[in-house]
Amino acid sequence: MRFRNLLTMLGLVASVGLAGCTTTSDGSKEVAETTKVEIFSGSYGKVTDAGFALPAIPIEKVNKKFHRQIVDYSTSEKPGTVVVDTRERFLYYVLPRGKAVRYGIGVGKQGFAWKGEAYIAWKQAWPTWHPPKEMAARKPDVAQYVEKGMDPGLRNPLGARAMYLFNEKGQDTLFRLHGTPEWASIGTAASSGCIRLMNQDVIDLYNRVTPGKSAKVVVQQ
Repeated sequence: MRFRNLLTMLGLVASVGLAGCTTTSDGSKEVAETTKVEIFSGSYGKVTDAGFALPAIPIEKVNKKFHRQIVDYSTSEKPGTVVVDTRERFLYYVLPRGKAVRYGIGVGKQGFAWKGEAYIAWKQAWPTWHPPKEMAARKPDVAQYVEKGMDPGLRNPLGARAMYLFNEKGQDTLFRLHGTPEWASIGTAASSGCIRLMNQDVIDLYNRVTPGKSAKVVVQQ
């Protein structure tokens, strides 16, 4: 009788051990949740920021691949680097351990694209917009803002935040990473060369970036 009870107990132990190695429906669900991309589609509601009331973005109208998310990202660049993929319309903020925060972006129109390496020399919340003289020559209606600038606000083309790119010699490239009220332009080539993000996204990126030569930006085409 004792021998039979021992066999029964061993059988139970064996079945428990096998269950630990077998993928059950609950186990599959658990694995799926740990490997699932983390998407922040709920982060585009109304925001009151520095006295400005940013409206909610109808994010369901924006292709889901352009929603802010944390993804697997293999790169030789150090954490803290910003990599801009103008072809795919993504901006990556590199995180440790093979991850990155990915944002959807709008890029420059044909003829206004730029690629290369730079760094974020400084950043500004609710910036004043000074269009370059070249733009004013093409668009006389913005010429009034070249010197005095357009005041910060919901209609300002730089949106809620701007990050200013300088080259390795410390010269302003005149290219910016900035917000935009034109959420429908994300995923398109519509800007005058700068990289635009939805305002809620540019606030998130701004909070992650520390200006300086270590704040490397790589723009790929």
